[in-house]
Amino acid sequence: TGVMAAAGSCGRAALGGWAAAPWRRRRWLLVPPDGCGLRLAPVRRAAAEAAPGRRVTVEVGGRKMELSSGKLARFADGSAVVQLGDTAVMVTAVSKTKPSASQFMPLVVDYRQKAAAAGRIPTNYLRRELDRSIRPLFPLGYFYDTQILCNLLAVDGVNDPDILAINGASAALALSDIPWNGPIGAVRVGLVDGETIINPTRKQMSSSALNLVVAGAPQNQVVMLEATAENILQQDFCHAVKVGVKHTQQIIQGIQQLVKERGVVKRTVQKLFVAPEEIVECAKKLAFNKIYAVFTDSSHDKISRDEAINKIRLETEEQLKEKFPEAEPYEIMESFNVVSKDIFRNLVLNEYRRCDGRDLTSLRDIKCEVNMFKMLHGSALFQRGQTQVVLCTVTFDSIESSVKSDLISTAVSGIKDKNFMLHYEFPPYATNEIGKVTGMNRRELGHGALAERALKPIIPQDFPFTIRVTSEVLESNGITIFLILTLILETKFGVPVSSAVAGVAIGLITKSNLEKGDIEDYRLLTDILGIEDYYGDMDFKMAGTSKGITALQVDLKLPGIPVKIVMEAIQQATTAKREILQIMNQTLAKPRSNRKESGPVVETIHVPLSKRLRFVGPGAYNLKRLQAQTGVTVSQLDEETYSVFAPTPSAMHEAREFIHEICKDDQEVSLEFGAVYTATITEIRDSGVMVKLYPNMTPVLLHNSQLDQRKVKHPSALGLEVGQEIQVKYFGRDPTDGRMRLSRKILQSPATAVLKTLTDKNSIVLGGTVPQSSTSSQ
Repeated sequence: TGVMAAAGSCGRAALGGWAAAPWRRRRWLLVPPDGCGLRLAPVRRAAAEAAPGRRVTVEVGGRKMELSSGKLARFADGSAVVQLGDTAVMVTAVSKTKPSASQFMPLVVDYRQKAAAAGRIPTNYLRRELDRSIRPLFPLGYFYDTQILCNLLAVDGVNDPDILAINGASAALALSDIPWNGPIGAVRVGLVDGETIINPTRKQMSSSALNLVVAGAPQNQVVMLEATAENILQQDFCHAVKVGVKHTQQIIQGIQQLVKERGVVKRTVQKLFVAPEEIVECAKKLAFNKIYAVFTDSSHDKISRDEAINKIRLETEEQLKEKFPEAEPYEIMESFNVVSKDIFRNLVLNEYRRCDGRDLTSLRDIKCEVNMFKMLHGSALFQRGQTQVVLCTVTFDSIESSVKSDLISTAVSGIKDKNFMLHYEFPPYATNEIGKVTGMNRRELGHGALAERALKPIIPQDFPFTIRVTSEVLESNGITIFLILTLILETKFGVPVSSAVAGVAIGLITKSNLEKGDIEDYRLLTDILGIEDYYGDMDFKMAGTSKGITALQVDLKLPGIPVKIVMEAIQQATTAKREILQIMNQTLAKPRSNRKESGPVVETIHVPLSKRLRFVGPGAYNLKRLQAQTGVTVSQLDEETYSVFAPTPSAMHEAREFIHEICKDDQEVSLEFGAVYTATITEIRDSGVMVKLYPNMTPVLLHNSQLDQRKVKHPSALGLEVGQEIQVKYFGRDPTDGRMRLSRKILQSPATAVLKTLTDKNSIVLGGTVPQSSTSSQ
């Protein structure tokens, strides 16, 4: 392992100038090969690679979870494999020793689900949860490129791999020499029949009213929360959070045991990018009063406040450069940031003042305008303070347009189709910036997914349409994803939601004991602005109805907060949510019971088996023609039932007329089972001949196997021609597809047969000669 063979074949090229790139942080040693040539072996980690793998088993929620390290991916700074049941995830952590040029923590997290695990390679939909769980625990100023790779090794369709990935990332970082203040532990909490379940199986999750992911730190601290709920009560939700945090401690202890056994020593960092105290003190003397005046002037809006602070920044940085000419540009900029951040936070902590003049629990003003564009299925403009969203354009489509899950997502979550989608767009002009407008970034994906989860519990499961909601941010000065989404759906778009949903963001400002690392004092802020999110320690987003909670997401910049603060934030968010719901109910009119007249319609039609061939047509020709000419979408629900979706009522009217025309019964003729009729050949095919029993009948296939007692590969072998009349025996219709069953072969036997003649389409008479035949329905 870890050996690079010399270039060339056995002995000849080994001494002739081989080349190999040196591996990072390793010295090379020439090792005599077993046979021929030369090879290289890294000296670094020789002892670790020789040591056997370590593993520890912890019991979480009555089930055993195994964490192991030292067997796979041993060249990585840290690696771990976490297994629950037969689902296993391997996570590796690697960090450079030289700092990055960026002025932030350059952490990259990727979650890979490979074909070997479940037959497909879907998207990296778990990267955000992993990033949010581990990022707060890196040291302040650690700006070194770091990559976390999670590989799904096996999935059993019972246990979710996302929880294992978070725990694997924690173990990999803790077992590496990368500076990190972990470990953390993560569990999923379900709620089935009022009972909390830790790490529920997929089957249990299908009936669970709660899907809560809890990432915890030592001493019962909370690092990350992510939840979707079926409108559960606040007390049940709080109890689930407490139970989840409690069970994360067992995982943390298991990882700590692994670290102790491996004897991990963290590397010495060349440099942490923090502002020097001397420059910070100088910046404070130069700019304190000016910054304080801006932050205490509530007449400022976002634009004017940013302009005032930037003006002070430029002036102060120029003065600092003159006084500290040898200081790096980052040290100058960061010193000003530290001063402005301290002033802003102390105003909240000590004076209970917010920069826009609100008290700590007040909401911004809310305004709403609906039905802005009449041609759309639904549209609305929502404004909260200086945050503006064209909240819904709501679009209805057929059930066939629902999102189809890939195999791995189905194996993990059990969800095959999704007929409610919310897409969140945050263009650069919303904050007066220039940027690339490409596919959705992680912020847009994460916020859109949260809003979608918040609304999904109130969407009727039997709603006959696929719903797509597009939420585009036009102005942003605060959290944008929870603006009045659902009541607009209920009020103007005709979606019969069970109740209105509102959301709010809660912020946190803390004062910590630098020696102990404990939080000495804190303030919770309701409905935070963008600057409060930037300077604060927490982004706590919660949505729900007047009854309970439907979604929650908590992102922290701290390495953990006590459960007590989380409980207070939930209570403060609940109070604000009720206030928003009252404003919504007062502002908007009563819900509209139906959709717009120009909106889409869906109908269900019954097609008997005897008419299915006529409805579908050969090779689905009639269905394709119906959809091409009218624009409708046809979906088969069961053997005799079809759903027809039309984008407009006029399109549905055209579709009805088309279906009536191809399925009408005015040419129906009664045929007697077992009777012999004369058929006219209309077409010769490789598989048989197309025949009619009467002139206006749709031709049916008489297969080669039913043409003669002998085996026939082509009708021409029997000398059959178009227009020729032949005798066939009628055996009714196929019960599965309604096709008419005819046979010429049976008449080749010596058995006697009764020949019947169709003189008109309403009567059947006996006779010795057979006149030209009439038609039968399909």
